Amino acid sequence: MITRIPNLPDHVLGFKATGKVTGTDYESSIIPAVNAALQRHKKISLIYHIPEPFEGFDLAAAWDDTKLGLKHFNHWKRIAVVSDIPWIHTGVKAVGFFFPCEMRIFADADLDAATQWASEAES
Repeated sequence: MITRIPNLPDHVLGFKATGKVTGTDYESSIIPAVNAALQRHKKISLIYHIPEPFEGFDLAAAWDDTKLGLKHFNHWKRIAVVSDIPWIHTGVKAVGFFFPCEMRIFADADLDAATQWASEAES
């Protein structure tokens, strides 16, 4: 399940993933929010909070995430991934160097710092 993180600057989108994330979650919340923000800003920042317990992504969600990242490849300013889950850290480190934006991993306890960091880089 995906929920929006409220009260962020207009150029920053924040999402919290809990339980199992599905393709429907992406299609109903993340994709429309990204498309709407990119109508107002050339580049946007993203906060993706993935606290424990987290059951993972279904295949459709993983595919939607890949398509979204590639479609808007040059439209990301900063991406903050907030999680204490080791395999999330490994995954972010594995793909982070592919993205032409700043990407950082934060611990769950540092959600406020992640929010501040992502918010600093207005497009």
